Amino acid sequence: MTTETPRRQPTLDEVAERAGVSRSAASRVINNAPHVSRAKREAVRRAVDDLGYVPNATARALATQQAGSVVLAISGDDPAMFADPFFAAVVVGVNSVLEETELELMLSLATSSRGQARLEQLLRTRQADGVMLMSLHGDDPLAAIADQASVPVVFGGRPLNFEPRYYVDADNRGGARLATEHLVAAGRYKIATITGRLDEGAGMARLQGFQDALAVAGLDSSLVDHGDFSEEGGNLAMARLLERAPDLDAVFVASDQMAIGALRVLARAGRSVPGDVAIVGFNDITSARHTDPPLTTVNQPIHALGREMARMLLALMAGDHPSPLILPTRLVVRSSV
Repeated sequence: MTTETPRRQPTLDEVAERAGVSRSAASRVINNAPHVSRAKREAVRRAVDDLGYVPNATARALATQQAGSVVLAISGDDPAMFADPFFAAVVVGVNSVLEETELELMLSLATSSRGQARLEQLLRTRQADGVMLMSLHGDDPLAAIADQASVPVVFGGRPLNFEPRYYVDADNRGGARLATEHLVAAGRYKIATITGRLDEGAGMARLQGFQDALAVAGLDSSLVDHGDFSEEGGNLAMARLLERAPDLDAVFVASDQMAIGALRVLARAGRSVPGDVAIVGFNDITSARHTDPPLTTVNQPIHALGREMARMLLALMAGDHPSPLILPTRLVVRSSV
């Protein structure tokens, strides 16, 4: 008498391979998660039927307890922040991924104690399925809130005082070095910088890139003034630099918004750009193409930053463990150098 060998149950990996999707996408479909495109959902369901896949009932029950929303939280208390071209582009990037799902995007400004408490309550009670955090300052309490959250957390940019497990960042230091090297190659020798906020990882990294390039060139890197990534911050810092060093001949500015402010101060002071003073910005926002003269700047892929944050969060929500991601930057040469 022969005993029939039990038929092996197909695995989730086999379902994903048959459907032509990632393992995480297959898992989201099988668990009825609300963040999968229709095409992927149909492909996975066909693969499930073809293979006779049967999901684990316990895992499925846990996976379907979802709020149907995610949060993009920014450490700031000015509602106009969302009108900043940088943050607006990040939101567009995040939304381009989430619009292929059924997840809602909630925006949160969380610098005040009230805003932090509201975010903490929202995460503790699982009114959101995940959170993306940006613009943390120094020992920002949002870091502790994220650490205690019972939902997945992705950081946009690396905080200054620690490196989170899951983050998407741009090569800020390398981009600043490229910008400063370009000024050196243009024959400038008295080069200043207007920094961003130095209690943010991006602001400090861009200052370090500036210092790296001038150290290699054997030039002085002490001509530094501090801004806050805003146009007004660039205005004030540029005025202080001109008063301190009237003969400066170049400025690396750590954001395009500040560079726009700096250009206006230079024009009022009768300094031609790039004749008297060359200037390079950072971010490559749309308005950088329309300044007078058009601004040479460092392009960081802002839309991609938002997209990759959202993709990483979706992967975490599906039970995957993605690696941190650093996006490349590149110099865009226009007429201000």
